[in-house]
Amino acid sequence: MAGDAGLRFATISVLVENEPGILARVVGLFSGRGYNIDSLTVAPVDETARLSRINIVTSGTEMVIEQIKAQLGRLVPVYRVADLGREGPHIAREMALIKVAGTGEKRAEALRIAEAFRARVVDATTESFIFELTGGTEKLDAFLALVRPLGLAEVSRTGIAAIARGTRTI
Repeated sequence: MAGDAGLRFATISVLVENEPGILARVVGLFSGRGYNIDSLTVAPVDETARLSRINIVTSGTEMVIEQIKAQLGRLVPVYRVADLGREGPHIAREMALIKVAGTGEKRAEALRIAEAFRARVVDATTESFIFELTGGTEKLDAFLALVRPLGLAEVSRTGIAAIARGTRTI
């Protein structure tokens, strides 16, 4: 989809009141209209004000992205919707736990690749490693492509956490 003409990926941050059911309503908005969610993260960001931040990566035409933002903005209790990529520079990262199973030279090669990517070994047995890797999506994808032939066994990814650069906030 991202390779199609006129389509783009958008990283949308939504500041919401931290109340039961709000995430279901946001996800329902996407599923009800046939929009895809490529990445979704949500966590409380201000306990005093009872606010949570939802980061959504989606793709579509410019018109679809604008529709998504408008529909999200109409949900109650949404306080702010920001298309981070359109509003200026931003930082986006995700974390992955990656299990690679193997022995001998494949095991040694997995360790070399992990060192080059600054992946941290968080668990090791005689037959497997679990690596923790943080960075941009492209970095994680590149690491996975390299360790796949070495015995990639399992992957768990957090999804994108994103924030505007500089003094800009949502």
